[in-house]
Amino acid sequence: MRVLLLGGSGFLGSAIARRALQAGHDVWSVSRGARLAPEGVRGIVADRHDHDALASNVGRLTGPWDLVVDCIGFDAADAEQDVTLFREVARHLVFVSSDAVFDPSVGRFPLSEHAGYQSSGYGGGKRAAEVVLEHSDVLDMQWTVLRPTHIYGPGSELGCLPWHLRDPRLLGRLLAGDPLRLVAGGSILQQPVYVDDVADLALSCAGARRAHRAHVLAVGKEMVEAREYYRLIADALGVDLQLEEADMGGYLTANPTMRSVLTHRAYGDQSASLRALGLEPPSTTLSDGIRAHVDYLMASRPLV
Repeated sequence: MRVLLLGGSGFLGSAIARRALQAGHDVWSVSRGARLAPEGVRGIVADRHDHDALASNVGRLTGPWDLVVDCIGFDAADAEQDVTLFREVARHLVFVSSDAVFDPSVGRFPLSEHAGYQSSGYGGGKRAAEVVLEHSDVLDMQWTVLRPTHIYGPGSELGCLPWHLRDPRLLGRLLAGDPLRLVAGGSILQQPVYVDDVADLALSCAGARRAHRAHVLAVGKEMVEAREYYRLIADALGVDLQLEEADMGGYLTANPTMRSVLTHRAYGDQSASLRALGLEPPSTTLSDGIRAHVDYLMASRPLV
């Protein structure tokens, strides 16, 4: 299979590239060149915001593409670019959106599309991109939107809630016995998804005709309170977890754009609906994924 990744040197893009190579696929990656493409990936240096340069560089390659995955699309203009560039040369486009498209003012569980959508900020931009796909003439190209929740795993920092959202000092704090400050005491529901599971889900879209025009939640197997997520990290380190409750109102007053992070981000088991679309559901347990993530961070910076 021929796979083209936009943003293939980033956190998720690198995981997709690695998993695709392991499966024997041929992989190309478009990036600005700030990071090296994973070994075995054919790199294309282009800034996606320079539309003419991207079109020229991608156009020099021989199609068709069995799968194009856009890991760095953030707004309507990016989705319009995808349609223009790929509708004649791609069999399937996967646009990586986010569960941040949902309206964070509805914090009940389980969340669903009936909660409504964001109209501004990061989530609003992702939703605007989705709308472009929904209303565009894509010819014979199939497309699928992935909406991952919090993605974790090797290649990123750990931490799902303020003040420890992707906190590079998190392991050091825990090893030192320092308490973590969690909004609402860490009672907010989370459903984190392991990065390799998102990668495998994206790759499984190729040839999955039932997934055409589908908006797919990419969520982990387990729903947990945030404090349980941090307890698993502490367990992987062999230390006790100490928590302090942080005031939600004060945090939101100072950081109003972070409201979508401070709501229940849990959706229930999506395995059956994914299998019905011919897709591969996430399978990594939270404890196994967190242990792998902690091992990665400890190996990459032994003196945390």
